[in-house]
Amino acid sequence: MEFGFGPEDEEFRAEARGWLAEHLTGEFAGAVGRGGPGSEHEGGAQRRAWERELGRGGWIGLGWGSGAYGNRQATLTQQVVWAEEYARVRAPGRYGHIGENLLAPTLLAYGSQEQRDEFLPAIARGEALWCQGYSEPGAGSDLAGVRTRAERDERVERVERVERDGAGDFRVTGQKVWTSLAHEADWCFVLARTGGGERPHEGLSFLLVDMDQPGRIEVRPIRQLTGTSEFNEVFFDGARARAAHVVGGVGNGWRVAMGLLGFERGVSTLVQQIGFAEELGGVVREAVAGGAVDDPVVRERLVRQWSELRVMRWNALRMLGGAGAGAGASGGGGSAGAGGSGGGEPSVAKLLWGRWHQRLGELAMAVRGASAAVGPGDWCVDAPYELDAFQRLFLFSRADTIYGGSDEVQRNIIAERVLGLPREAKGPR
Repeated sequence: MEFGFGPEDEEFRAEARGWLAEHLTGEFAGAVGRGGPGSEHEGGAQRRAWERELGRGGWIGLGWGSGAYGNRQATLTQQVVWAEEYARVRAPGRYGHIGENLLAPTLLAYGSQEQRDEFLPAIARGEALWCQGYSEPGAGSDLAGVRTRAERDERVERVERVERDGAGDFRVTGQKVWTSLAHEADWCFVLARTGGGERPHEGLSFLLVDMDQPGRIEVRPIRQLTGTSEFNEVFFDGARARAAHVVGGVGNGWRVAMGLLGFERGVSTLVQQIGFAEELGGVVREAVAGGAVDDPVVRERLVRQWSELRVMRWNALRMLGGAGAGAGASGGGGSAGAGGSGGGEPSVAKLLWGRWHQRLGELAMAVRGASAAVGPGDWCVDAPYELDAFQRLFLFSRADTIYGGSDEVQRNIIAERVLGLPREAKGPR
C-alpha cells in the first residue's frame, strides 16, 4: 500500500507544528516528555490542563468524521501527521485517549444521538476523562466471563428516573481490575450482566457510569513493578447507571464491546508505533554514546528492532487500507473477547507489538550494561524507588504480552478465525 503525504497534508503539518511550538511553552513547558508508559502518574494536574488546551485548539477528535462537537476534521493521513508532530516534540502523554479513541467512536457507531450530544462535546473540550470497566479478577482475556451485574432499580422515584421501555435505572455491583487511570476518571464505561442467556456473552449490557458516587464506587490503586499505580481495582456497590446511558440497548453489550475493541486498531496503532520509534531512537543514541554499538550482537539486535518496526507499520497500513476490515477482538485495559466479528488481523498486530516492545526493553538494558541495575536515586523502604526512562521501559514492558489480551488468547483467535482450527475446549465455569 502506498501511503504518502500530499500538499494539503504538509499544510496541516505546518499548522500542527506551529501550534505545538506556540503552546508547549510557559505553564506547559514542564510537561514535555512526561506521562509516557510507566510514568502516567507524572504531572497529573498539568496534563489535565493540557487536555483542555488541546480541546480549545480543536485537536481532540480528529478522526471522528464530524466537526459538530468542537473538534477539527482530519483525513487519515492528517491524523498520522498530527501524531508524528506530537511525538516529535515529546508532547505530554495523553490523559484523554480512552474517551477520545475508544468511547467516542463507539458512541458514533452504536450510541443514540442524545448520548453523542451529551458526552462528545466534553471529551472534545478535554474536560471529561474516561476509564474502561472491562477486565475482572476472573475475566480478563476471557471477557465473556464478566460477573459484574447491573440490575433494574424500581425503587427510584418516578420523577427522578429516565424511563426506557417503562423500566427504571440500573444499580451496578461488582469488581473491575486493571482499570487504567480510574483514580482520575470522571466516567467509566462498564460491561455488566443485565440478564441471562444460554451462552456467556449473552445478557451483557454496555453502561456509562458516573465515577463521582461516594460510598458506591471505590478505587484502589495497584502498585506495579515501576513503583507507580496508574492501574486500579474498582468496586461498584450499587452504583447508579441511568437507563438512558445504556449504549446499543439492553442485552447488546457484547456487540458494542467488541465494536469498541475494534477501534483500537485504527490510526492509534500508527500513533503507538511513532512512540515506539522514539523509544528505539533513544536506545540507538545510548548505544552509540556508550560504545555498545561496537558489539556486533548489539548492532544486529538494533537492526532487527528497526526492521520489525517497519514491518509493523506496513501491517498497520494494510489494515487501515481495508484489507483488515471488520471489528477486532484484541482489547485494551487487559481484555480481549473470544467472540465478535472480524478476522485475526488485530491479534496479529498485538502479537507483533507486544513481544517487540518487550525485546526493546531488554535491549535497552543490554545497551546500558551493568549500570542498568542501579537506580538514579537512593532507595528506601518507605518511598517508591526511582527509575530512569530505560528502566521504566524494561519493567513496564513485562506486561505487554498480557494486557490488551494475552499472547495465548491472541494465538487462539488466529488459530480459530484465520487457520480454521477447532475451538479450544472450555472448562466448566
